[in-house]
Amino acid sequence: MNLDVNEAPSQTGLAWLPLLIGLCLMFGITAYPKVLIDGSGRADHLAVTLAGWAMAAGIVRGVGFVPRHRVLRWVLSATACVSCLLLAGLRLYLVRG
Repeated sequence: MNLDVNEAPSQTGLAWLPLLIGLCLMFGITAYPKVLIDGSGRADHLAVTLAGWAMAAGIVRGVGFVPRHRVLRWVLSATACVSCLLLAGLRLYLVRG
């Protein structure tokens, strides 16, 4: 696994989809935090972690920052944003189901 930190990022500039996802999560979770509770009324920590990751990745990638380090580039990518959002939704669906 080559982790060349000097490798230049491929794309920069605003990415609207992850930015909108990140901002919607930021405002949505702030306004209505009960969306991240499980069936028994407790916080679902895995769903909260995944939603927080999706929010952070969406905002970071959305404003145009692309890390040079390959692992961080993946962790803060648009793909990670959408994947974590879908996994958080699936987790909440299964827990409440």
